This record gives sequence, C-alpha cells and structure tokens, in this order.
Amino acid sequence: MARRILVTSALPYANGPIHLGHMVEYIQTDIWARFQRLRGNECYYVCADDAHGTPIMLKARERGVEPEQLIEEMATSHQADFADFLIAFDRYYSTHSEENRHFAELIYQRLEAGGHIERHTIEQLYDPGEGMFLPDRYIKGTCPRCGAAEQYGDSCEACGATYTPAELRDPVSVISGERPEVRESEHFFFRLADFEALLRQWASTEHLQPEIINKLNEWFEAGLRDWDISRDAPYFGFRIPGTDDKYFYVWLDAPIGYMASFRRLADERGIDFDAFWSAERADETELYHFIGKDIAYFHTLFWPAMLHGAGYRTPTAVYCHGFLTVNGQKMSKSRGTFITARTYLDHLDPEYLRYYTAAKLSDSVEDIDLSFDDFVQRVNADVVGKLVNIASRCAGFITKRCDGQLADRLRAPDLFRTFTASAERIADLYERREYARAVREIMQLADQANQYIDAEKPWELAKDPEQLGAVQEIGTVGLNLFRVLVVYIKPIMPQLAADAEAFLDIPALDWSSVQSPLLGHTINRFKPLKTRIDPQHVEAIVEASKESLGGEPAQEREPKGRLAEDPIDETITIDDFAKLDLRVAEVRVAETVEGADKLLRLELDLGGETRQVFAGVRQAYSPEQLIGKQVVCVANLKPRKMRFGTSEGMVLCAGPGGEDLWVVGPDAGAEPGMRVK
Repeated sequence: MARRILVTSALPYANGPIHLGHMVEYIQTDIWARFQRLRGNECYYVCADDAHGTPIMLKARERGVEPEQLIEEMATSHQADFADFLIAFDRYYSTHSEENRHFAELIYQRLEAGGHIERHTIEQLYDPGEGMFLPDRYIKGTCPRCGAAEQYGDSCEACGATYTPAELRDPVSVISGERPEVRESEHFFFRLADFEALLRQWASTEHLQPEIINKLNEWFEAGLRDWDISRDAPYFGFRIPGTDDKYFYVWLDAPIGYMASFRRLADERGIDFDAFWSAERADETELYHFIGKDIAYFHTLFWPAMLHGAGYRTPTAVYCHGFLTVNGQKMSKSRGTFITARTYLDHLDPEYLRYYTAAKLSDSVEDIDLSFDDFVQRVNADVVGKLVNIASRCAGFITKRCDGQLADRLRAPDLFRTFTASAERIADLYERREYARAVREIMQLADQANQYIDAEKPWELAKDPEQLGAVQEIGTVGLNLFRVLVVYIKPIMPQLAADAEAFLDIPALDWSSVQSPLLGHTINRFKPLKTRIDPQHVEAIVEASKESLGGEPAQEREPKGRLAEDPIDETITIDDFAKLDLRVAEVRVAETVEGADKLLRLELDLGGETRQVFAGVRQAYSPEQLIGKQVVCVANLKPRKMRFGTSEGMVLCAGPGGEDLWVVGPDAGAEPGMRVK
C-alpha cells in the first residue's frame, strides 16, 4: 500500500541569496522526496520564504523600498535558484500570506484558550532615535565578563560568555550608533514547560536522531523556560489578535509556514489537508521536517508543543543535518568560498554538486566538507569515468554495427540479476538517508559493469563480421546494466536520468523498472550525458565569489581570544577528549606518495563514505600490508590541505615512530563507520 507523505525543508530567510550552505539541506530533502515518488508513494514537498522580522524591515528601509517589495524580489531569486538546482517543490510559498496569518492566529488563540499563554512585563533596550526596541543582535558593547569590545548583545565571540543586553558595558545601537535606554514592555510568553511530559515521550529514536535526543535531554535537565513569542512595533509581521502594537515573533509563524504552504497546495490540487495535519488522523499520513542542527531547539521543542497544544499532529520525524565547510573551513568571503547558488550555476552543472553532496551525506548531524580537489576528482571519476562511460562504450557498437537495435536475449543474466538484487538494499539506504552508502553501492556496481565490458572486449570482436551478434549482445548487457544504475541514481541526478531515458527511447523509469531487461528495442543515437569538470571552472567560481564583495577581498577579523604569545595549556579535560569522533575504517587503497619519504596515501571506507588520508607510516608498512586492514580513524579532524592533496582525517598509531609504529585496529567483528568508544 502506498504511503502518504508530507516533507518540508527549513524556510530560507528572505533578506539574502541562497548559498551552497543552504543547498545541502534542499538537496538532501529533494533526493528523499524524489526517491519516495519513484517507489510509488504519494509524497508532497513544500517550502516557503521566511519573510518576517526586524532584519527584513531594516533591509527594506536601507534600500528605500517597502518590505513587501523586498520579499517579492527575494522570492523570485530563491525560486529561480532552486529550480535550476532541480529542487522539485510541489509548492513554494511565503510566510507573508493569508494562509499563514490564519494558522498563526488560530494556533495562538487555541494555546491562549488552553491556558498556555502568559503576559509579563520585561525590560529591554530601546533606541529613542529610531523609535524601536532593539533585538539582541542589534546591540553592541563591551563584554561584561572579559572586557572585549564590539560584542553583540547576547554573547561574546572572544570568551564565549552569554548574557542579556542590559549586562553589556557601554552598549550602543547598531542601527543608529546611539546609546540605548532601558524601557519596560509587556510581552506574551508560551508556557513550554506545560508540555514537558509530551516532549520527553516524543523525544525518542522513532522521531529524532540520537545526537538530538541527547541535546534535548540537556535542555530538559536545565529546565524548559517560557518562550517570548511577541515583538513590539515597529515590526514586519502579523499583529497579535486583540493588540495594537504587538506582533508575532518571526519564529512563531515561520514553522507555521509549512502548514500554510501545504494549505495552498491542498486547495490547488484538491488534497485532503486534515489527513496530513489532524491529530485524530495522524496514523493515515507521515510528516517529516529536514532542518539544520542549529535550529533543532525550535523544531524539536517549541514546534511539537505548539502543534499538540493547538490540536494538531506532531511530526513523524525531524531530521537534522550538519553544516557545510569548504576546503575544511567555514565559508569565507575573503577566500572566495562563500559561494552563492547562482555563482555556482553560472559555471557548473548543478547535478555535480547534487552528486557530491549525496556522496558525503549520512543520517548523522555531522558537518560535511566541500573539498574542491576531491569534488573535481570524484565527479570526473565516478559520474563521467564510471557511470556515463558504460553507456558511451556500448552505444557506439549498437548504433553503428546493429542499427540501434538491442539483442533479443540477455547474454549475462546472472550479472543482470546481481544488479537488480541490489534494489531493495539501495532503497533501504535512501529511506534511512544514508546517501553516501547508496552512492558507494551504485559506483561499485558501475565498476562491475565496466569490468564486464573490459573482459568481453567488444572492440576486438567487432573486427570479425561473424562476431557482430556477440557484439550486439555485449552492448545490450552493458546498456541494461546502465539502465538499472540510472534508476538507482535518479533521485540524485534527475536530469541525467531524463537524458538517459531519451537516449534509450523509453518512458520515465520508476523503481520497479529495474526488474525487467530492455530487449529487442531500438535506441537513439548517443549524445554525451555528462562531461568532465575543468578545474578552471572551479577557480572561476572562487574568483567570482571574491569579486562579489565589490572590489578588494574583505579582511578577516583578527581572533579576539588567546594571544599568540600567551602560554598554551597542554592538558585537556575529558570533555575535550569526548569531542573526538573515532570511527572504524577499512583501508581500500594504499599507495606511496611521490616526493614524501614517510607518507602513504590511504583511501578509507567509513561505512559508505570514502576519505583520503595521508599517514606517516611508510617506514613501518608497505602499501600491500594495509589494504583491507581495519584501522581507527579520527573522523572529525579538520581537513588539512597538503601539496599532495587534502588529508581528511587521521589514522591512530602507537609506538615511538619510524619502523616501530603500529596502526591501531578495532576488535574483531567491527564494521566500517562504527564508532569507537
């Protein structure tokens, strides 16, 4: 029986362009939604622009336009970027909509009627020149703990302290530069603690990842605090019913945008809205939110509590992902690695980033890295050198020697069955968001297909006219294996799949298509499906990103923490040690490094993710001794760019060094990717 599924991604904020850090989430969600549709499930994917709040109001004022004009321009830009990255939303909407106003007011009124809203008078900093209360991030001053200047009103970047804006020394308004004054204002608070029992029960592995559950337990132990859901005028958003100058805080109506966007879609298509949101009918459908780990607090505490308190269903699951780093570091404008979606699209095929992102993603909340060198190598080797290569090798023989006609029989039925037998295993990996492992399985099958063609040598047989039947059968096997792989890669690379379907002259493939071979069929002339990445295109993206700053690269802010001449404390605590992510890895490739006497280049399999590591073990081990060996790898070590390439981890060793060095291995029975405790 087909499942009924609603999927959402977090709403991008409508005051700036989409960048590659954003795209990780939308690619991850889109792959999952496309997979569900390929499996025959009823799956809807909705999203919207997050269009309210003080930053948008101030940005519009700065540009001399109304907020409505600003968010309309951003909506057009965002939707163009998503469309060109092949993100297949069923509906993309805006939180500045009548549907969103309706549900925000309805949920608030139901929570108030249930006794879950309280009013308190609080003190805030007020900018008299601008005539507005200041959000924490619009106040700067001197840290009350360490004395660092130019710190924001909620936390210190130098010492990490958190505090209230009133505690800042010498505070000034970021907007006007004037000193703010303390004023009182009545605010509305949501009693989150009323739902602690519900949230504790909901916070299970059925709904959340283990890392997020651990974080929720910390919040439970610290005590759930009331949540301020109101903001004072002037504010761009929805006014709270029954008030003249109070507005819903943007974080109240932002997740409600999921409901509003789906309401719009339901009205357009005649979908039963209540089947997906009613608490009484929660067993009929599934609701999934894909978000970044930085907004887990709102989506795993406030959102399910609000929904439950207003009589709606809670999410089936909330899936969090980590951040994107570029070349091992945070995205940086001065280095040209703060890359907008449009800058990337101006130079490269969007499916290359979709593929690379998928090859890095797992079901965890760990950060992933976009290493430009690895990006070029992996796309060229996997997509072009392995997958597309199968079709290009076989198509010529079929079109030139056999008039485009596939054979009537399958020459290697056992090999074909090996490919089709992988369907459920790969489907399970997609379902569990283990995309990196799915990609690895697909590419291993691509290797087998290429090995088959190499072994059969159709180019040799084609020299003998009497062997043309064999050539046709070999090409038919190759193209059928390629067709199966196209089904498996289709959620990740939908345009490649569409082009392959046109080349094979077949209807759109779904997941069940892999079971029956394509025989006695005429194909079209082959056109290159993908071409290799020229590294110069990547360099052009970096340069264009630098230019987008408007001239000279911005100077990186000097660190405000420990000075270079300060002594370093050589000891660590158990908390420091706990930060290490130790994983079991299997050495798949080991080779010497030209120009390095001590290094071996290793390719490690961490349970579906491949890492390149340069290890200083050449004096103790030959490459042959390490291939197939299980080792322990520090998986969250910052990648290091070396002149030989980028090292993406560290292999643990013991011993004094040189020849007396032993690679640390796990106990028997360990599997790649398993955590080492």
